[in-house]
Formats: sequence, structure tokens, C-alpha cells
Amino acid sequence: MTGAGGLLLLGLLSALLLGGAVRPGTGFWAAGDPKVIASALLDRMSDEQVLGQVFMLAYPGDTPPELMFRWIRERGLGGVKIFGWNAESSDKAAAAIAELQKAALASPGGIPLLVATDEEGGWIRHVKGDTSFTPGNMAIGASGRPYDAYRSGLFIGRELAALGVNMNFAPVVDLATRPRSEIIGPRAFCVNPMEAAVLGSAFAKGLGDAGVIATAKHFPGHGDTDLDSHLALPVIRIDEKTLWNRELVPYRMLVGEGIPAIMSGHLCFPLVSGSTDPASLSRFFLTDLLRKRLGFKGLVVTDDLFMGGAAPTLPDGVARWTVSDACLKAMEAGDDMLMMSRLLDFDDPAWTKLLAAYRANPEFRARVREAATIVLLTKLRYLKSWGPEALVPDLATLHARVPAPGAAEYFRHEAFRSATALDPSRLPFRPAGRILVAGPFPEFAQAALAVYPGARSFGFSFFPESAARPAELAAFDRAAAGCDTVLICVANQAGMDFAERAHLEGKKVGIISVQSPAPLERVPWASAAVAVYGFSPESLKAGLAVLTGAEPSEGRMPILFHR
Repeated sequence: MTGAGGLLLLGLLSALLLGGAVRPGTGFWAAGDPKVIASALLDRMSDEQVLGQVFMLAYPGDTPPELMFRWIRERGLGGVKIFGWNAESSDKAAAAIAELQKAALASPGGIPLLVATDEEGGWIRHVKGDTSFTPGNMAIGASGRPYDAYRSGLFIGRELAALGVNMNFAPVVDLATRPRSEIIGPRAFCVNPMEAAVLGSAFAKGLGDAGVIATAKHFPGHGDTDLDSHLALPVIRIDEKTLWNRELVPYRMLVGEGIPAIMSGHLCFPLVSGSTDPASLSRFFLTDLLRKRLGFKGLVVTDDLFMGGAAPTLPDGVARWTVSDACLKAMEAGDDMLMMSRLLDFDDPAWTKLLAAYRANPEFRARVREAATIVLLTKLRYLKSWGPEALVPDLATLHARVPAPGAAEYFRHEAFRSATALDPSRLPFRPAGRILVAGPFPEFAQAALAVYPGARSFGFSFFPESAARPAELAAFDRAAAGCDTVLICVANQAGMDFAERAHLEGKKVGIISVQSPAPLERVPWASAAVAVYGFSPESLKAGLAVLTGAEPSEGRMPILFHR
């Protein structure tokens, strides 16, 4: 058809594909091969809409500002990241997600947002409010049951889906190679690569069965460093053989099982790549290794590009490159989505520099279009089955779905079967005389005083993690004076300073270790010690029950001590 009639028909088709509210059977929601639909959508997008698909932005507070909606309406923003500051209230988070997703569904093509968060379980739980406080990954490693990993992913996924979160930056498959690490710690399942691979695969399957996109992280592995990539670029000096047979074992399994997405980490492996650049900005790691050698076909999303590891500094303190440079390098390396913990201004260099490169450089244009295609295919393959209505959280039924029915009972049992005695022969711990209960969490004091009702209590600070404050140690000495036994909740090396102080004063010392059990290697002298791997009320109760002999110790130590 030619002439005015043809132009009219073309205009009508474009309007159906790119304009207005969601129309069943059109645009993103048309029936057919996802690759054909993705190609059709991409061909009808403006430069800004194509580039917008590869950005995932965050917003301040619990209410998205108008600027976030502009990014959705005018630039076809690809995704939104929900951080802890957005989601202290699960109700407010769901309401915000509902408005953002409605805006996306009403935008050109009806293309939904990827709405992502970090709900790893245990320590890292960005969406709080009514969501489940689980025992965490290392508790799963201690139980050693893939079923625990699967059910954790399933329950977490069901709660996220109810809130409108359709992508989870989990499972963490970093290894507990350095169990004292204050950035990974109990986020790892265990030290064993194959066990972590199996548990990570089961966790991802649980998320997937709940309809949530699983994202393994932090590729190629954050376990063998004590440095926090939020602050600086960790340099991990291992060779390629070690990397292949250790850090990459979980990824090799997950890629083979079809993991939908992988997060690239701001981590430097100079003996593997021959470069001091982060793996997140490295073509060797993302294209040559992940895509070509491992055969990964899914979505690669960066860790937050505002982290110190993404824009490292030279010895003189000068940054090696800007955030906008990091965005450009990430796309060239093979990342498909640029995740940022901030809401960019419309004229931010991270946008303007990439748009200029997209228009001027054919090779970069092709890479961005490839990345945008992968983003669209991910949405078509994993979000389309939800249907547009289900992608918008139903606030009226939210409280019936969050926490997920059955989750509390399940996680209670998981906490109990993961509790691990350092030396089972020293249990049960049944002290006589005067008792002092000490720890950094009020919940511990409450749980311990229920077991030892006549005990005194003392609270100390969680931070700094590396060593106790001298003034608090002095106050602890005064509180422990006249006591025969001290029961201490240890969450880090600083907490262990209090335990050692009590031991030196001749007290009988019982320990409930939470988070990573690495500090326990300092206390072979403890009268009794039990490791749990999180500080949820159920984990604390489980630790006390095993300590006193009310429950058996079923868990196994998921890390290696280096005495």
C-alpha cells in the first residue's frame, strides 16, 4: 500500500506500538516470538528511548519525585532500583512501585520496568516493613540443604512479587574464602565452591518459581578480599586456574542452568586479565570470559556505578575516571544495564556523554542496541507472563501476601536446624550463680533474659566492627563485677573483645555468634559457643535453645578456621 492510505496505516500501527496506555495484543504485549517483538520495539524507538532501556536508576526517600516519572515518560527508562531508604515501609514501597509501573505501562510500547532490589535474606534486606527477616545465606550453608535454599528463594520471591519487585539481586554466590570480610561475611553460603553452586542454583530456582528474575552476584567473585568495593577497588591476586576452579564454579553451574541475569562486580584481578580495571568495566571478563567461554546469554547488570570500586582513585587520590566515563566503559565492556544508586538530572554527563557516543560512533551504537535488545528480551521472557495488571502491586491484598503465608514457620525451623555448636561436647551450657547477658542487639537481651530471668544485661555498640571502644570495655568491666558467668552475643571482632575480657577476668563465658562465625577462632577456651548466622529474633532464640540443650545442634560449620 502506498500514498496517504499507507502513511495512515503506518501511523496507526506506530500509535498502537508506541503510544498511549497498554492495549492488549499490541506493542510489548503483542503475541509472537520475543525476538521479533524486541526487534520491532527497538526499530520504532527514538535514540533516547533505546538508550533509556539500559539505565536503571534509584530515587531518594520513599516517594519518587517528578524527575523519575520524566525519565520513564520521555526516555523510556529501563529499570528502577529499590534501596533500603525507599523501603522502610513495605506499604509505601509498594505504593511507589505501583505508580512507577503504571507510568511505564502507559508509555510508548507499554514496556514495563525492571524493578529490582537486594533481598538476599538475612543481613541484606533492602525491602523491610512486613517482609520476612530470614536466617540468611550462611545459615543455609550451615544446614547444607538445597531445599532450604529453594524455599528461601521462593518465600522471598513471593513477597517481592506482591510488592511489585520483579528482579532480585540474589543469590550471592561469592565464597566465604575470607570469612572475616565485613562486606561479604554471612552473605556467602559457605567456603566450598560446589556447595555454593548447588545452593545458589536452588535459591535462584525458588525466586524463578515465584516469578522473580534471579541475578547472581558479584561476578567474578567478591569472597577473597576484606576490602569493601563500595569504598575502593579490591585487588584480588589469584591466577586464572584458581579463579576457574574456585570463584567461577557457581557461575559455571548457574549459566548452565539458565540464570536470567548476572551482576558484574567492581573487583580487580590483575593476574587474570593483565589489567588494573574493575571486572565490571572489563571486556575480558564480561565478553571474553562470561559471554564466550561460559556461554552466558542473559542480562549483565552493573553493581552501583557510584561505588568507589567503579571509579577508583590513583595513589595521589585523583580519580582514574568519572562516573560518566565508567558508564561508557561498562557498555563497551559488555554490561547491558547501568545500575546507579541516584536519580540523574536530565543533563547529567552519564546520559549526555553516552547519547553523544551513541549518535557519533557506529560501533558504540551497535553495542547499546544489542544491550537494549537483551533488556527487552529479559522483560519479554520473564515479565510478560505476569500480565500488565499483575506487574502493578495490589495494595488492597498486600497484607495478605506479605509476609508470605507459611514463611514465618518455615524460617523458624530453618534457623533451628542451622544453629551450629563450636564444640558439641561442651553443651548444654547451664551456668549457676550470677549471670551477665551482653550484646549489641536489644533483641538478644530480651531473648536471653527469657532464658535466664535473673540475669543482668549490658549493651555495647555494633560499630566499630574491628575493635571494641575502650570506654565500653571499662563499663563492661563494671557491669560484670560480681558475676560468675557472662553470656555474650558476638557479631564481629569487636564483640569478641568483650568475651576475651570476661575470660581474662576469670568468668565462665558462653557465646552466641551471629553473622559470620569467623571470630570464634579466637575462643577455643569458651565454656560453650553456638553459631547462628543472622540476628533475627528466631535466629537468636535458636542459638539459645541449642546452647542450653533444649534443641540439638544440627548445623555444620560453613567456613574454615585458620588457627
